[in-house]
Amino acid sequence: MAYLFSRERTIGSESKRRMNNINITPSSSDLETPFGELGNNVSDSELRETSYEIFVAACRSSATGRPLTYIPQSERSPSFSSNSNSPSSISPSLQRSLTSTAASKVKKALGMRSSKNSPLKDTSISSSSNSPSSRYKKPVTIGELMRVQMKISESTDSRIRRGLLRISAGQLGKRIESMVLPLELLQQFKSSEFLDNQEYEAWQKRNLKILEAGLLLHPHLPLEKSDTAPQRLRQIIRGALERPIETGKNSESLQVLRSAVMPLACRSFSGSESDMCHWADGFPLNLRLYQMLLEACFDANEETSVIEEVDEVLELIKKTWVILGINQMVHNLCFSWVLFLRFVSTGQVDNDLLFAADNQLAEVAKDSKTTKDPVYSKILSSTLSSILSWAEKRLLAYHDTFRYDNIESMQSIVSLGVSAAKILVEDISHEYRRKRKEEVDVARNRIDTYIRSSLRTAFAQASPCNCCHCDLPFPHALPKRLLY
Repeated sequence: MAYLFSRERTIGSESKRRMNNINITPSSSDLETPFGELGNNVSDSELRETSYEIFVAACRSSATGRPLTYIPQSERSPSFSSNSNSPSSISPSLQRSLTSTAASKVKKALGMRSSKNSPLKDTSISSSSNSPSSRYKKPVTIGELMRVQMKISESTDSRIRRGLLRISAGQLGKRIESMVLPLELLQQFKSSEFLDNQEYEAWQKRNLKILEAGLLLHPHLPLEKSDTAPQRLRQIIRGALERPIETGKNSESLQVLRSAVMPLACRSFSGSESDMCHWADGFPLNLRLYQMLLEACFDANEETSVIEEVDEVLELIKKTWVILGINQMVHNLCFSWVLFLRFVSTGQVDNDLLFAADNQLAEVAKDSKTTKDPVYSKILSSTLSSILSWAEKRLLAYHDTFRYDNIESMQSIVSLGVSAAKILVEDISHEYRRKRKEEVDVARNRIDTYIRSSLRTAFAQASPCNCCHCDLPFPHALPKRLLY
């Protein structure tokens, strides 16, 4: 439904300045996550750190140990690109970046304008002014970009990478999806390797809460009531949360924890033990973790802007799919929600985000016609209902919502609301399927509802007795906002 209106893509600087001073409604306080709560007080910062661990582990597992090197598009020089003798040119990741197009394909598909700013400029190291290569900055890794974007400290990043090196050294040839990452990390560090006991206990509790969420509260496979393993693990975690346990390779407490974790993580639908571990792919834990990764696509220094390196970042984020149980359809839906949520939570001033969310919903509409998966349908219905509810709060009385200085956002909000309604009705509603398609025009019906509701509200407000049944015989008696 992004094509419901012909949208003017260029917004003048004066108009943009006015929009920055407008707040259509309160921010995201009235917008609940459609993915649901985890139920064990895991904070966003804890989820973010865990998702970063998964990202680094997934990239290391598939990158043959080489650094993920990247030079921003704006920092490349022709002489450097053609220099095949450059030592950096031997990196496959660097070659992939050098041959990529200057404009982001993702941003183009979303209908977003490119930005000249790149967060990599702030994190990269400038070459010496006396160097012949001073026309470009020293290459930095995508891993470093992700660290900055996800607000992970250098000390935390160093510990994560050190832990992953120890894990890979002790389990050569074992893939990351065959491990329970929080459990493996708990076995790599002792309390003496942290700055203080408070940091150590917070790190241990985070990993235990993630294990609880992924194996007990939101497991990939339903727990059997007759199985005693969940109760045993629950008791171990509860005791460890109250009184920290000793961690490290030779810790007896860790061996007890491992004996309780692995049978639950290695279950399969067939009932036999699987080589693949399921600890982060249960709904909604996997979506909450994936949301944290997708939010790294927004510039940490300019929160309404999508980074220019979004293509490369998304390509690497997709390496986490095997751990999180994500596929292309779930990605499309999550990305739509993240774009929409960013628009709402940043003051609703950047229509590019709303337009991008609407364009991404077009992909969701295609996906919804090709799957009958009940879990996906549940996520789809919850997400679209949240978007539609938010849009209709603004559209059912749009004369109160939009004025001359924010009217440009109305087109995108109508289009987004109608897009969500069409998917909900046409692809999820059983009642719609029983009717002939030509009998239901979702877009026409929704827009008609918005107009009639807004007019009733406006007439009621204009009536001297505050009653919508009162006559208003003179046109000049109507409020100016009705005369758009």
